[in-house]
Amino acid sequence: MPHAILHIDASAREADSITRVLSQKVVEAFPQATILRRDLADAPLPQIDETWVGATFTPPEQRTEDHRAALRLSDTLVDELESADTIVIGTPIYNFSVPAALKLWIDQVARVGRTFEYTAEGPNGLLKGKKVVIAIAAGGTVIGSQIDFATPYLKHFMGFLGLTDVTVVTQDDVAGFIARAA
Repeated sequence: MPHAILHIDASAREADSITRVLSQKVVEAFPQATILRRDLADAPLPQIDETWVGATFTPPEQRTEDHRAALRLSDTLVDELESADTIVIGTPIYNFSVPAALKLWIDQVARVGRTFEYTAEGPNGLLKGKKVVIAIAAGGTVIGSQIDFATPYLKHFMGFLGLTDVTVVTQDDVAGFIARAA
């Protein structure tokens, strides 16, 4: 079975985007993979609303048509995550954190009962055994510095979903990543 990659780009810039180039280089390190691309700038996602939240806390067999409609896109996004072996996220740092477009994706895929569950011991991520590569760049924020809230946030969120094999790739170390992936 071929390796499946979910390639997510979050930069608002379509031309001259460092993270788009960076994430594409990461994806190209897996030449035999099948790629599913989700461009969050080309197809902006909606904010979650009261109907969406209510639907997530309603057992599937009790959901109304409004609930099912509210979760349709979220179900598609979660299906994409579940089908991927590797998730590649290309993201810039905007104002010390992730772009709003990426936060909207995060809100859509954080689904109790689908991507995580609550247990007596605390939250448990349900998406285990996948790799995540975060291809990240910033103009004025040093990656990994005290003012980089994007990288630790993304690592924490991925861990919350059970995705603990997370690699951060910057423009300075993409060549090393590619060499190790080959």
